[in-house]
Amino acid sequence: MESKTDYRLYAKELRKKLDMKAESAVLAAKIRQNEFYVKAEHVMIFYPVKYEVDLLELLDDKKNFYLPKVSGKELLVCPFGQNLKKSAFNIMEPCSKPVNPEVLDLVIVPALMADKNGFRLGYGGGFYDRFLAGCKVKTITAIPKELFVDSLPCEKFDVKIDFVITT
Repeated sequence: MESKTDYRLYAKELRKKLDMKAESAVLAAKIRQNEFYVKAEHVMIFYPVKYEVDLLELLDDKKNFYLPKVSGKELLVCPFGQNLKKSAFNIMEPCSKPVNPEVLDLVIVPALMADKNGFRLGYGGGFYDRFLAGCKVKTITAIPKELFVDSLPCEKFDVKIDFVITT
């Protein structure tokens, strides 16, 4: 595999074969032990799509949670609430009003894959890279060990993740 497209196709197919419910439970437990998470009061997580790591059980923790909301080419930070609606990308998003991203202590970033250098492979829209380039916040990506590789192709606009958690 050489291109990001190749890796994306590979990762999407591999995820279909994994027990993502079990993987997600292990990853959520490991996140709860992570120093960044323990210290954080304001955490942005993501609402999972099919075959994606599901970390929504973290919402039971005593923290302030936020979900991303896409607006044009940017990600907005919105407090988590019970009112969610499906976006144009078929992802559940909050209906709450956005807040200043500087409130965040930690962002748990979705990924198809990640590598030992801290780079992640997203879905190709660049939303998180643009968002993270503009704010100073700790970041975690949590993925099954099967999707953790030595090296991924990266470009100058790709933003490194502070900590990759695997099963």
